[in-house]
Amino acid sequence: MPYELFIGLRYLKAKRKSTFISIITFISTAGVTLGVMALIIVLAVMTGFEESLKEKILGTNAHIVVLKSGGVMEQYDRVLAQLGKVKGVVAETPFIYSQVMLSSGNNVSGVVLRGIDTKTDPLVTNLHRSLVDGKLSDLDLAPPPLAGQASEKPGIIIGKELARNLNLYTGDTINVISPMGNITPLGMVPKMRQFRVVGIFNTGMFEYDSTLAYVSLGEAQDFLSLGNAATGVQLRVADVYHTGSLVREINRQLGFPYYARDWMQMNKNILFALKTEKMVMFIILTLIVLVAAFGIASTLFMVVLEKTKDIAILKSMGATGRSIMKIFVLEGLIIGISGTGLGVIGGLGVACNLEPIVDFIQRMTGFELFSKDVYYLDHFPSQVVPSDVLLVSVTAILISLVATLYPSWQASRLPPAEALRYE
Repeated sequence: MPYELFIGLRYLKAKRKSTFISIITFISTAGVTLGVMALIIVLAVMTGFEESLKEKILGTNAHIVVLKSGGVMEQYDRVLAQLGKVKGVVAETPFIYSQVMLSSGNNVSGVVLRGIDTKTDPLVTNLHRSLVDGKLSDLDLAPPPLAGQASEKPGIIIGKELARNLNLYTGDTINVISPMGNITPLGMVPKMRQFRVVGIFNTGMFEYDSTLAYVSLGEAQDFLSLGNAATGVQLRVADVYHTGSLVREINRQLGFPYYARDWMQMNKNILFALKTEKMVMFIILTLIVLVAAFGIASTLFMVVLEKTKDIAILKSMGATGRSIMKIFVLEGLIIGISGTGLGVIGGLGVACNLEPIVDFIQRMTGFELFSKDVYYLDHFPSQVVPSDVLLVSVTAILISLVATLYPSWQASRLPPAEALRYE
Protein backbone atom coordinates (compact mmCIF):
# COMPACT_ATOMS: atom_id res chain seq x y z
CA MET A 1 0.00 0.00 0.00
CA PRO A 2 1.45 3.44 -0.91
CA TYR A 3 2.16 5.43 2.20
CA GLU A 4 -0.02 8.30 0.93
CA LEU A 5 -3.05 5.98 0.91
CA PHE A 6 -2.09 4.55 4.31
CA ILE A 7 -1.87 8.01 5.89
CA GLY A 8 -5.11 9.13 4.17
CA LEU A 9 -6.95 6.14 5.68
CA ARG A 10 -5.47 6.87 9.12
CA TYR A 11 -6.68 10.46 8.95
CA LEU A 12 -10.25 9.21 8.37
CA LYS A 13 -10.25 7.41 11.72
CA ALA A 14 -11.55 9.60 14.51
CA LYS A 15 -9.55 10.45 17.57
CA ARG A 16 -11.20 11.68 20.73
CA LYS A 17 -10.25 15.29 20.01
CA SER A 18 -11.33 15.15 16.32
CA THR A 19 -14.82 13.73 16.75
CA PHE A 20 -16.34 16.86 15.21
CA ILE A 21 -14.34 16.31 12.01
CA SER A 22 -15.55 12.71 11.87
CA ILE A 23 -19.15 13.88 12.16
CA ILE A 24 -18.62 16.25 9.23
CA THR A 25 -17.01 13.38 7.28
CA PHE A 26 -20.05 11.20 7.96
CA ILE A 27 -22.41 13.97 6.88
CA SER A 28 -20.41 14.50 3.66
CA THR A 29 -20.54 10.79 2.87
CA ALA A 30 -24.27 10.70 3.58
CA GLY A 31 -24.79 13.73 1.33
CA VAL A 32 -23.07 12.01 -1.59
CA THR A 33 -25.05 8.83 -0.88
CA LEU A 34 -28.40 10.63 -0.90
CA GLY A 35 -27.51 12.60 -4.02
CA VAL A 36 -26.53 9.49 -5.97
CA MET A 37 -29.61 7.61 -4.71
CA ALA A 38 -31.91 10.45 -5.79
CA LEU A 39 -30.31 10.62 -9.22
CA ILE A 40 -30.57 6.87 -9.87
CA ILE A 41 -34.18 6.62 -8.64
CA VAL A 42 -35.44 9.67 -10.54
CA LEU A 43 -33.67 8.70 -13.77
CA ALA A 44 -35.05 5.15 -13.48
CA VAL A 45 -38.61 6.45 -13.00
CA MET A 46 -38.33 8.93 -15.87
CA THR A 47 -36.86 6.25 -18.14
CA GLY A 48 -39.71 3.95 -17.14
CA PHE A 49 -42.30 6.59 -18.00
CA GLU A 50 -40.56 7.31 -21.31
CA GLU A 51 -40.39 3.65 -22.32
CA SER A 52 -44.00 3.07 -21.25
CA LEU A 53 -45.11 6.03 -23.34
CA LYS A 54 -43.09 4.86 -26.35
CA GLU A 55 -44.61 1.40 -26.00
CA LYS A 56 -48.13 2.84 -26.08
CA ILE A 57 -47.33 5.12 -29.04
CA LEU A 58 -45.76 2.29 -31.04
CA GLY A 59 -48.56 -0.07 -30.07
CA THR A 60 -51.29 2.21 -31.41
CA ASN A 61 -49.45 3.80 -34.34
CA ALA A 62 -47.28 2.35 -37.06
CA HIS A 63 -43.52 2.79 -37.14
CA ILE A 64 -43.67 4.53 -40.53
CA VAL A 65 -46.59 6.07 -42.43
CA VAL A 66 -46.52 6.60 -46.21
CA LEU A 67 -48.89 9.26 -47.59
CA LYS A 68 -49.60 10.96 -50.90
CA SER A 69 -49.41 14.72 -51.29
CA GLY A 70 -52.64 16.43 -52.22
CA GLY A 71 -55.08 13.58 -51.78
CA VAL A 72 -55.81 9.92 -51.27
CA MET A 73 -53.77 6.99 -52.58
CA GLU A 74 -55.71 5.37 -55.44
CA GLN A 75 -53.24 2.62 -56.35
CA TYR A 76 -52.22 1.60 -52.86
CA ASP A 77 -51.89 -2.07 -53.89
CA ARG A 78 -48.92 -1.16 -56.08
CA VAL A 79 -47.38 0.90 -53.25
CA LEU A 80 -47.87 -2.01 -50.82
CA ALA A 81 -46.08 -4.39 -53.18
CA GLN A 82 -43.22 -1.95 -53.69
CA LEU A 83 -42.81 -1.25 -49.96
CA GLY A 84 -42.81 -4.96 -49.16
CA LYS A 85 -39.52 -5.27 -51.07
CA VAL A 86 -37.75 -2.57 -49.03
CA LYS A 87 -35.11 -4.02 -46.72
CA GLY A 88 -36.02 -3.49 -43.08
CA VAL A 89 -39.83 -3.42 -43.62
CA VAL A 90 -41.48 -6.28 -41.73
CA ALA A 91 -45.17 -5.74 -42.57
CA GLU A 92 -47.43 -3.23 -44.30
CA THR A 93 -51.15 -2.41 -44.29
CA PRO A 94 -53.40 0.24 -45.87
CA PHE A 95 -55.45 2.64 -43.75
CA ILE A 96 -57.99 5.43 -44.03
CA TYR A 97 -57.88 8.50 -41.80
CA SER A 98 -60.74 11.00 -41.44
CA GLN A 99 -62.22 13.31 -38.84
CA VAL A 100 -65.88 12.67 -38.03
CA MET A 101 -68.40 13.19 -35.27
CA LEU A 102 -70.01 10.49 -33.17
CA SER A 103 -73.43 10.98 -31.60
CA SER A 104 -75.38 8.82 -29.22
CA GLY A 105 -78.54 10.23 -27.69
CA ASN A 106 -77.65 13.71 -26.46
CA ASN A 107 -73.90 13.03 -26.42
CA VAL A 108 -71.67 14.18 -29.26
CA SER A 109 -67.90 13.86 -29.67
CA GLY A 110 -65.43 14.65 -32.43
CA VAL A 111 -63.09 11.72 -33.19
CA VAL A 112 -60.63 10.39 -35.73
CA LEU A 113 -62.11 7.55 -37.76
CA ARG A 114 -59.64 4.97 -39.01
CA GLY A 115 -60.42 2.38 -41.63
CA ILE A 116 -58.18 -0.68 -41.28
CA ASP A 117 -57.62 -4.01 -42.97
CA THR A 118 -58.44 -6.48 -40.22
CA LYS A 119 -56.20 -9.16 -41.77
CA THR A 120 -52.97 -7.14 -42.08
CA ASP A 121 -53.41 -4.51 -39.35
CA PRO A 122 -52.46 -6.95 -36.51
CA LEU A 123 -49.09 -7.39 -38.26
CA VAL A 124 -48.37 -3.65 -37.98
CA THR A 125 -50.13 -2.33 -34.84
CA ASN A 126 -51.15 -3.78 -31.47
CA LEU A 127 -54.80 -2.73 -31.61
CA HIS A 128 -55.93 -6.37 -31.35
CA ARG A 129 -53.99 -6.68 -28.07
CA SER A 130 -55.64 -3.55 -26.62
CA LEU A 131 -59.19 -4.86 -27.01
CA VAL A 132 -60.97 -5.35 -23.70
CA ASP A 133 -64.22 -6.37 -25.37
CA GLY A 134 -64.90 -7.87 -28.78
CA LYS A 135 -62.54 -9.02 -31.55
CA LEU A 136 -60.93 -7.20 -34.46
CA SER A 137 -62.46 -9.64 -36.93
CA ASP A 138 -65.94 -8.53 -35.78
CA LEU A 139 -65.50 -5.44 -37.96
CA ASP A 140 -65.86 -7.65 -41.04
CA LEU A 141 -68.95 -9.41 -39.75
CA ALA A 142 -72.22 -7.57 -40.14
CA PRO A 143 -74.14 -8.05 -36.86
CA PRO A 144 -77.69 -9.40 -37.00
CA PRO A 145 -80.41 -6.74 -37.44
CA LEU A 146 -82.38 -5.51 -34.47
CA ALA A 147 -86.09 -6.19 -34.24
CA GLY A 148 -88.02 -4.03 -36.67
CA GLN A 149 -84.97 -3.07 -38.72
CA ALA A 150 -84.56 -4.05 -42.34
CA SER A 151 -80.85 -3.43 -42.78
CA GLU A 152 -77.80 -4.55 -40.85
CA LYS A 153 -75.36 -2.09 -39.33
CA PRO A 154 -71.59 -2.26 -39.88
CA GLY A 155 -69.30 -2.64 -36.88
CA ILE A 156 -67.16 -0.02 -35.16
CA ILE A 157 -64.56 -0.27 -32.38
CA ILE A 158 -64.15 2.70 -30.01
CA GLY A 159 -61.86 3.60 -27.11
CA LYS A 160 -62.69 3.02 -23.47
CA GLU A 161 -62.81 6.72 -22.58
CA LEU A 162 -64.91 7.51 -25.66
CA ALA A 163 -67.35 4.77 -24.70
CA ARG A 164 -67.54 6.25 -21.20
CA ASN A 165 -68.15 9.77 -22.51
CA LEU A 166 -70.89 8.65 -24.88
CA ASN A 167 -72.32 6.07 -22.44
CA LEU A 168 -71.89 3.23 -24.91
CA TYR A 169 -71.45 -0.52 -24.53
CA THR A 170 -70.82 -3.38 -26.90
CA GLY A 171 -73.91 -3.91 -29.04
CA ASP A 172 -75.13 -0.28 -28.83
CA THR A 173 -75.86 1.80 -31.93
CA ILE A 174 -73.96 4.97 -32.69
CA ASN A 175 -74.29 7.62 -35.42
CA VAL A 176 -71.18 8.52 -37.43
CA ILE A 177 -71.41 11.93 -39.11
CA SER A 178 -68.99 13.10 -41.77
CA PRO A 179 -68.86 16.83 -42.63
CA MET A 180 -67.80 15.91 -46.18
CA GLY A 181 -71.28 14.84 -47.27
CA ASN A 182 -73.41 15.16 -50.37
CA ILE A 183 -73.91 18.35 -52.37
CA THR A 184 -77.56 19.37 -52.68
CA PRO A 185 -79.34 22.52 -53.90
CA LEU A 186 -79.25 23.63 -50.28
CA GLY A 187 -75.48 23.18 -50.07
CA MET A 188 -73.31 20.52 -48.45
CA VAL A 189 -75.33 18.07 -46.37
CA PRO A 190 -73.33 16.01 -43.84
CA LYS A 191 -73.38 12.28 -44.38
CA MET A 192 -74.62 10.13 -41.49
CA ARG A 193 -74.62 6.38 -40.99
CA GLN A 194 -75.43 4.15 -38.06
CA PHE A 195 -72.80 1.70 -36.78
CA ARG A 196 -72.93 -1.02 -34.15
CA VAL A 197 -70.28 -1.02 -31.40
CA VAL A 198 -68.58 -4.41 -31.70
CA GLY A 199 -65.53 -3.77 -29.55
CA ILE A 200 -63.86 -1.47 -27.01
CA PHE A 201 -60.11 -0.97 -26.72
CA ASN A 202 -57.95 0.43 -23.94
CA THR A 203 -54.41 1.56 -24.82
CA GLY A 204 -53.82 3.26 -21.48
CA MET A 205 -53.42 6.71 -23.07
CA PHE A 206 -56.33 9.12 -22.66
CA GLU A 207 -55.58 10.87 -25.97
CA TYR A 208 -56.01 7.66 -27.95
CA ASP A 209 -58.82 6.12 -25.90
CA SER A 210 -60.98 9.24 -26.20
CA THR A 211 -60.42 10.26 -29.83
CA LEU A 212 -60.03 7.11 -31.93
CA ALA A 213 -62.62 4.87 -33.60
CA TYR A 214 -61.99 1.99 -36.02
CA VAL A 215 -64.06 0.51 -38.85
CA SER A 216 -63.15 -1.92 -41.60
CA LEU A 217 -61.35 -0.57 -44.65
CA GLY A 218 -64.27 -1.35 -46.97
CA GLU A 219 -66.83 0.37 -44.74
CA ALA A 220 -64.62 3.47 -44.48
CA GLN A 221 -64.19 3.58 -48.26
CA ASP A 222 -67.94 3.28 -48.78
CA PHE A 223 -68.91 5.80 -46.06
CA LEU A 224 -66.35 8.42 -47.17
CA SER A 225 -66.97 7.76 -50.91
CA LEU A 226 -63.33 6.94 -51.58
CA GLY A 227 -63.93 4.11 -54.02
CA ASN A 228 -60.95 1.76 -53.93
CA ALA A 229 -58.57 4.39 -52.50
CA ALA A 230 -56.86 4.70 -49.12
CA THR A 231 -55.35 7.55 -47.16
CA GLY A 232 -51.96 5.84 -46.96
CA VAL A 233 -49.94 2.83 -45.92
CA GLN A 234 -48.65 1.91 -42.46
CA LEU A 235 -45.38 0.02 -42.01
CA ARG A 236 -43.81 -2.04 -39.28
CA VAL A 237 -40.01 -2.13 -39.35
CA ALA A 238 -37.36 -4.33 -37.77
CA ASP A 239 -35.55 -1.56 -35.85
CA VAL A 240 -37.75 1.22 -34.47
CA TYR A 241 -34.79 3.39 -33.44
CA HIS A 242 -33.24 3.55 -36.92
CA THR A 243 -36.24 4.57 -39.01
CA GLY A 244 -34.65 7.76 -40.31
CA SER A 245 -32.52 6.03 -42.95
CA LEU A 246 -35.45 3.81 -43.92
CA VAL A 247 -37.68 6.87 -44.44
CA ARG A 248 -35.08 8.39 -46.75
CA GLU A 249 -34.83 5.14 -48.71
CA ILE A 250 -38.62 4.93 -49.08
CA ASN A 251 -38.82 8.55 -50.25
CA ARG A 252 -36.07 7.86 -52.79
CA GLN A 253 -37.78 4.76 -54.18
CA LEU A 254 -41.36 6.06 -54.34
CA GLY A 255 -40.56 9.65 -55.28
CA PHE A 256 -43.07 12.48 -55.59
CA PRO A 257 -46.00 12.70 -54.75
CA TYR A 258 -45.43 10.05 -52.06
CA TYR A 259 -43.66 10.80 -48.80
CA ALA A 260 -42.92 8.88 -45.60
CA ARG A 261 -42.84 9.94 -41.94
CA ASP A 262 -41.63 7.89 -38.99
CA TRP A 263 -43.02 7.71 -35.46
CA MET A 264 -40.30 10.00 -34.08
CA GLN A 265 -41.24 12.79 -36.48
CA MET A 266 -44.94 12.42 -35.72
CA ASN A 267 -44.35 12.51 -31.94
CA LYS A 268 -41.26 14.73 -31.79
CA ASN A 269 -42.82 17.28 -29.41
CA ILE A 270 -43.59 14.84 -26.61
CA LEU A 271 -40.32 12.91 -27.12
CA PHE A 272 -38.33 16.15 -27.00
CA ALA A 273 -40.19 17.21 -23.84
CA LEU A 274 -39.37 13.90 -22.12
CA LYS A 275 -35.71 14.07 -23.12
CA THR A 276 -35.40 17.70 -21.99
CA GLU A 277 -37.13 17.00 -18.67
CA LYS A 278 -34.83 14.07 -17.97
CA MET A 279 -31.75 16.18 -18.70
CA VAL A 280 -32.98 19.07 -16.53
CA MET A 281 -33.75 16.72 -13.63
CA PHE A 282 -30.26 15.24 -13.90
CA ILE A 283 -28.72 18.72 -13.70
CA ILE A 284 -30.91 19.77 -10.76
CA LEU A 285 -30.29 16.62 -8.74
CA THR A 286 -26.56 16.81 -9.43
CA LEU A 287 -26.64 19.93 -7.27
CA ILE A 288 -27.29 17.64 -4.29
CA VAL A 289 -23.96 15.91 -4.94
CA LEU A 290 -22.37 19.33 -5.46
CA VAL A 291 -23.57 20.45 -2.02
CA ALA A 292 -22.13 17.26 -0.52
CA ALA A 293 -18.83 18.07 -2.27
CA PHE A 294 -18.66 21.32 -0.30
CA GLY A 295 -18.88 19.17 2.82
CA ILE A 296 -15.91 17.10 1.59
CA ALA A 297 -13.91 20.29 0.97
CA SER A 298 -14.80 21.60 4.45
CA THR A 299 -13.73 18.32 6.01
CA LEU A 300 -10.37 18.45 4.25
CA PHE A 301 -9.79 22.07 5.27
CA MET A 302 -10.36 21.15 8.91
CA VAL A 303 -8.13 18.06 8.63
CA VAL A 304 -5.37 20.17 7.09
CA LEU A 305 -5.59 22.66 9.96
CA GLU A 306 -5.50 19.85 12.54
CA LYS A 307 -2.66 17.98 10.84
CA THR A 308 -0.40 21.00 10.26
CA LYS A 309 2.33 19.57 12.52
CA ASP A 310 2.09 16.15 10.85
CA ILE A 311 2.43 17.73 7.42
CA ALA A 312 5.52 19.66 8.53
CA ILE A 313 7.10 16.50 9.98
CA LEU A 314 6.41 14.57 6.77
CA LYS A 315 8.01 17.32 4.70
CA SER A 316 11.00 17.40 7.04
CA MET A 317 11.40 13.66 6.51
CA GLY A 318 11.52 14.17 2.73
CA ALA A 319 7.87 13.99 1.59
CA THR A 320 7.27 16.14 -1.48
CA GLY A 321 4.45 18.60 -1.93
CA ARG A 322 2.97 16.26 -4.51
CA SER A 323 2.85 13.40 -1.97
CA ILE A 324 1.19 15.64 0.64
CA MET A 325 -1.39 16.70 -1.93
CA LYS A 326 -1.99 13.07 -2.87
CA ILE A 327 -2.70 12.18 0.79
CA PHE A 328 -5.61 14.59 1.06
CA VAL A 329 -6.87 13.95 -2.49
CA LEU A 330 -7.07 10.24 -1.65
CA GLU A 331 -8.81 11.00 1.63
CA GLY A 332 -11.48 13.05 -0.17
CA LEU A 333 -11.81 10.44 -2.91
CA ILE A 334 -12.37 7.73 -0.31
CA ILE A 335 -15.26 9.75 1.08
CA GLY A 336 -16.67 10.36 -2.42
CA ILE A 337 -16.26 6.76 -3.59
CA SER A 338 -17.77 5.39 -0.36
CA GLY A 339 -20.78 7.70 -0.66
CA THR A 340 -21.16 6.87 -4.35
CA GLY A 341 -20.99 3.14 -3.73
CA LEU A 342 -23.58 3.28 -0.95
CA GLY A 343 -25.77 5.53 -3.12
CA VAL A 344 -25.61 3.13 -6.06
CA ILE A 345 -26.53 0.16 -3.86
CA GLY A 346 -29.39 2.06 -2.20
CA GLY A 347 -30.60 3.61 -5.47
CA LEU A 348 -30.69 0.28 -7.30
CA GLY A 349 -32.41 -1.35 -4.35
CA VAL A 350 -35.18 1.25 -4.34
CA ALA A 351 -35.48 1.60 -8.15
CA CYS A 352 -35.80 -2.16 -8.69
CA ASN A 353 -38.48 -2.48 -5.99
CA LEU A 354 -40.22 0.86 -6.41
CA GLU A 355 -43.74 -0.41 -6.98
CA PRO A 356 -43.97 -2.52 -3.78
CA ILE A 357 -42.34 0.34 -1.85
CA VAL A 358 -44.93 2.82 -3.16
CA ASP A 359 -47.76 0.38 -2.37
CA PHE A 360 -46.41 -0.10 1.17
CA ILE A 361 -46.20 3.67 1.76
CA GLN A 362 -49.74 4.12 0.43
CA ARG A 363 -51.07 1.40 2.75
CA MET A 364 -49.24 2.83 5.76
CA THR A 365 -50.19 6.48 5.16
CA GLY A 366 -53.54 6.02 3.45
CA PHE A 367 -52.47 8.63 0.91
CA GLU A 368 -52.51 7.69 -2.78
CA LEU A 369 -49.12 8.68 -4.17
CA PHE A 370 -49.74 7.26 -7.64
CA SER A 371 -53.28 7.19 -9.00
CA LYS A 372 -53.73 4.72 -11.85
CA ASP A 373 -56.94 6.51 -12.88
CA VAL A 374 -55.08 9.81 -13.34
CA TYR A 375 -51.88 8.59 -14.99
CA TYR A 376 -53.48 5.74 -16.97
CA LEU A 377 -50.72 3.29 -16.16
CA ASP A 378 -51.35 -0.15 -14.72
CA HIS A 379 -48.03 -0.15 -12.85
CA PHE A 380 -45.44 2.28 -11.51
CA PRO A 381 -42.82 2.39 -14.28
CA SER A 382 -39.18 2.12 -13.25
CA GLN A 383 -36.40 1.01 -15.57
CA VAL A 384 -32.74 1.07 -14.60
CA VAL A 385 -30.37 1.80 -17.48
CA PRO A 386 -26.74 0.75 -16.80
CA SER A 387 -25.40 3.76 -18.73
CA ASP A 388 -27.37 6.11 -16.45
CA VAL A 389 -25.96 4.43 -13.33
CA LEU A 390 -22.44 4.69 -14.75
CA LEU A 391 -22.94 8.35 -15.65
CA VAL A 392 -24.22 9.18 -12.15
CA SER A 393 -21.34 7.30 -10.49
CA VAL A 394 -18.64 8.93 -12.63
CA THR A 395 -20.20 12.39 -12.15
CA ALA A 396 -20.33 12.00 -8.35
CA ILE A 397 -16.71 10.78 -8.17
CA LEU A 398 -15.47 13.58 -10.44
CA ILE A 399 -17.26 16.20 -8.34
CA SER A 400 -15.71 14.69 -5.20
CA LEU A 401 -12.28 14.76 -6.85
CA VAL A 402 -12.61 18.42 -7.84
CA ALA A 403 -13.69 19.28 -4.28
CA THR A 404 -10.44 17.83 -2.90
CA LEU A 405 -8.04 19.74 -5.15
CA TYR A 406 -7.93 23.17 -3.49
CA PRO A 407 -7.57 22.09 0.19
CA SER A 408 -5.01 19.45 -0.89
CA TRP A 409 -3.05 22.07 -2.82
CA GLN A 410 -3.07 24.35 0.21
CA ALA A 411 -1.71 21.51 2.34
CA SER A 412 1.11 20.86 -0.14
CA ARG A 413 2.21 24.51 0.05
CA LEU A 414 2.53 24.53 3.86
CA PRO A 415 6.12 25.61 4.89
CA PRO A 416 7.58 23.15 7.46
CA ALA A 417 9.50 25.89 9.35
CA GLU A 418 6.37 27.96 9.88
CA ALA A 419 4.37 24.96 11.06
CA LEU A 420 7.04 23.86 13.59
CA ARG A 421 8.19 27.31 14.83
CA TYR A 422 6.06 27.29 17.97
CA GLU A 423 6.10 23.54 18.60
